[in-house]
Amino acid sequence: MQSADQAATAAADIQFFADLRERLLKELRKVIVGQEEIIDDLLTALVSRGHCLLVGVPGLAKTLLISTLARAVDLDFKRVQFTPDLMPTDIIGSDILQDDPDTGRRVFQFIKGPVFANVVLADEVNRTPPKTQAALLQAMQEQEVTAGGTTYPLPKPFFVLATQNPIEQEGTYPLPEAQLDRFMFSLYVDYPTAQEEKEIVLTTTSALEPEINAVLTRDDIDRVQNIVRRVPVAEYVVEYAVDLVAKSRPNTLGAPDFVNDWVSWGAGPRASQYLVLGAKARAILRGRPNATEEDIQAVARPVLRHRVLVNFNAEADGISSLDIVEKLLEAVQVPHHGI
Repeated sequence: MQSADQAATAAADIQFFADLRERLLKELRKVIVGQEEIIDDLLTALVSRGHCLLVGVPGLAKTLLISTLARAVDLDFKRVQFTPDLMPTDIIGSDILQDDPDTGRRVFQFIKGPVFANVVLADEVNRTPPKTQAALLQAMQEQEVTAGGTTYPLPKPFFVLATQNPIEQEGTYPLPEAQLDRFMFSLYVDYPTAQEEKEIVLTTTSALEPEINAVLTRDDIDRVQNIVRRVPVAEYVVEYAVDLVAKSRPNTLGAPDFVNDWVSWGAGPRASQYLVLGAKARAILRGRPNATEEDIQAVARPVLRHRVLVNFNAEADGISSLDIVEKLLEAVQVPHHGI
């Protein structure tokens, strides 16, 4: 049983989250038109300490959205344009030989790269070779980089958003599945509606320059990230998340026929972790004290779409990984639970 003080603290935390979401949305809407689901998923990943991969054609305001979010939460923002000649040192930094004014001797000094920021945008991450991709993805996983035998911690919070262009795939280096798994969410940025596009044109061709106010500090973000971990979740909800992921794997007990027919590799345990963590964040961002199966279902698409790999049969039938996820949500039942 919770004490009165614990209950009051929990209620205050929930209200803080609900107010936080509204304040952030208010600032983002000054610049961003539409993209409500994408914004919600970005906020969910941010408070969950997760990273995001955004896939969309050029000109859909992916960079603008990310830079605006960084301004609204008062974080350092760096953008790296990934190109075929980009080197790992261009991301993490390198040792430079310099004169020491005190001793007069020449010494190596580490010059930090753009990865030493709170929000890092890796633009068109699939345009650079695997060696450079790996440098960024190692930083994402370890929250630190090593250069010249010395390990340097990255600033906190640390939030990586990578973009990919789904067209113009010639000369690109698709991220391996093991590296894709480092991203909590894979988000598909779609074209705006006709009304949204009209509003975009009207606002971007006027003299209006909206001012973005920072409504969240680094300390606030650290607080909300810690609160998310403490959000309660019922055992049956965890079982549902684990079952959903397990049944995405072909040739395993209970896997649906369409998974055996169309999937070459299913999602791993990290997907189950992110389903539950994303559900917790989504629930509390909406002012609810605990995560439910509806929250699991809401985050299932961005969590699973890049972790379920379709085979040649699926490609021949025109079936995508997202189609598999939709069918899984229909096929997998929520476990029975007592009241």
